[in-house]
Amino acid sequence: MEIVEALSADAGTTCLVGAGGKKTTLYALAGRLDRAVLTATVRIPIFDRRVAALCVTDEPSAAVWDGPFPLGLVSEREGDRYLGYDTGTVDDLAATHDGPILVKADGARTRELKAPGEHEPQLPSTADVVVPVASVHAVGRPLGEETVHRPERVAALTDLSVGDPITPAAVATVLASEHGGLEGVPDGATAIPLLNKVDDADDERIAREIARTILARADVPRVVLARMADAEVVDVVTGVD
Repeated sequence: MEIVEALSADAGTTCLVGAGGKKTTLYALAGRLDRAVLTATVRIPIFDRRVAALCVTDEPSAAVWDGPFPLGLVSEREGDRYLGYDTGTVDDLAATHDGPILVKADGARTRELKAPGEHEPQLPSTADVVVPVASVHAVGRPLGEETVHRPERVAALTDLSVGDPITPAAVATVLASEHGGLEGVPDGATAIPLLNKVDDADDERIAREIARTILARADVPRVVLARMADAEVVDVVTGVD
C-alpha cells in the first residue's frame, strides 16, 4: 500500500503529531498529492526545497489560489523556523481550498518519541485524519532527553521511570493514550498511528508488537509501519492476533 492510501491523506486535512518522522512524512505526502498545501499550527523548520512554492502571508486562504503545488503556507519567518497559523485560520483554509491540506500540529525537537505538552497538539477542528507518529528506534534506549521529548510526561503515561529502557509496550501506551498520541483528536476525525524507521527485521518485529498493542487499546482502524526516509510503507496492521 502506498503512503497516501495508508494514511487516507488524499483529501481533507491531515495533521501529524508525535515524534520520529512528522516532517519526513509531510514532505513525502506533499510530493504525492495533487493541489496539496503544506502548513503548520506550530513552528516548522525552513522547508522551501520541499515544495514547489512557498508563500509567507497572513491571509493563507487568499494565497492558496495562486499555486503552484505543493504550496507551502506560513505566517512569518523567525530565525531558522517558520511560524504557522492558529487553528481557526487553518479551519478557514480548509473551507476554501479544494485540495488536501497537510499540517504539522506539534513539535518534538527531532526526538524519537514524545508525549504532548500542556498546550499541545494544536489541531484544527476540521481535521479529517490525525497521524500520531513514533519511531521504533526509541525502543531499548533510556527514557531521557536524548531520545524523548518530555520524558517525564511519557513516564507519567507508562509504567516506566526516567532512565529506564523504553519498551514496546510503553511506545504503544503513549500512542494509544488520549493523553498521548490521541490527545485532542476532534470528533469525527480518524486517528491512524504511524510507526516509523522500520529499517530491518528486528525493527519490524518490534513495530508489529507495538501495533498489536495499540489496536487492542485504541479505536483506530490500522497502524502503519513505514520507513519514511524512503517514503516506503513496510506494512499496514489492521487486526489483533
